[in-house]
Amino acid sequence: MAAISLQNVIKRYGKGPKANQVIHGVNADIRDGEFIVIVGPSGCGKSTLLRMVAGLEEISGGTISIGPRVVNDLEPAERDIAMVFQNYALYPHMSVFDNMAYGLKIAKVPKDEIKARVDKAAKILELGHLLERKPRELSGGQRQRVAMGRAIVRQPQVFLFDEPLSNLDAKLRAQTRIEIQKLHRELGITSLFVTHDQVEAMTLAQRMIVMNGGNMEQFGTPEEVYHTPASTFVASFIGSPPMNLLKSAPGGKAGAILGIRPEHLDIGQGDGWEVRVETVELLGAERLIYGRLNGEQIIVRVEEGTHAPATDEVIRVTPRTERLHWFHAETGKRI
Repeated sequence: MAAISLQNVIKRYGKGPKANQVIHGVNADIRDGEFIVIVGPSGCGKSTLLRMVAGLEEISGGTISIGPRVVNDLEPAERDIAMVFQNYALYPHMSVFDNMAYGLKIAKVPKDEIKARVDKAAKILELGHLLERKPRELSGGQRQRVAMGRAIVRQPQVFLFDEPLSNLDAKLRAQTRIEIQKLHRELGITSLFVTHDQVEAMTLAQRMIVMNGGNMEQFGTPEEVYHTPASTFVASFIGSPPMNLLKSAPGGKAGAILGIRPEHLDIGQGDGWEVRVETVELLGAERLIYGRLNGEQIIVRVEEGTHAPATDEVIRVTPRTERLHWFHAETGKRI
């Protein structure tokens, strides 16, 4: 296992004045054994950052260290990493056992050790009864577990996951998230996991890097990112539904945007913000009330059993003052 250090990491394509810079000086120190999720929308640079750690993309500036070594100029095979991709990339003519063992055979690992490693990984991933099957005989979730097993048997210092769950349906994604959490608890290997799915990020991460337009907007625990977002981007990206961001809320500060999460608004009588209801969504154990406050959309989350207002009804909504957030109107950064 090893720590990872990213120091002012930059990536640009092309040279000279026409160069297109896509990663803008990322700094992060990842502890040995930590599970880090890199999250952000499509095109934000998260996979590019991961691929630079892997050695699949050249670094245009800064340094990347794995353990005590600066790896900028090392080939992927020299970095002691194992990568799991969105595409399972299994050999269709090989059995599960042979797919998992292939890299070890190429590295001329003794047969007895190969069997021991594959058997151990298969036990961890509950693949023991599938070792003789071919990939076409497996479900999508089983194929992804084989891809993870192939990485485990390498016994690397670092695991790199590039959106490995995005080809799975919602139920399998949830099941595989649990398996990845178990895997990390058992092996304790430093891991970087890229996803655009904020639910995956919140449930898997010990700490998370939120990327936006090639910049690292925030690096912190899921609790820190959710409860003290560093910018309006983080506030709107993390959380479902997102934080309400209001420019004209009653009692607001001049030149500032007020942020309040939907669950931190209470419906009451008398005092409070006047909100006209547009629609109500029933989501099992909760309801989402969509309305308008001074022309801006506002969302209120209420528990099941709470009286649901009717469309066009005017309700009074009171924010919990200890849960208010303030952001600079121009920069979007937290005040």
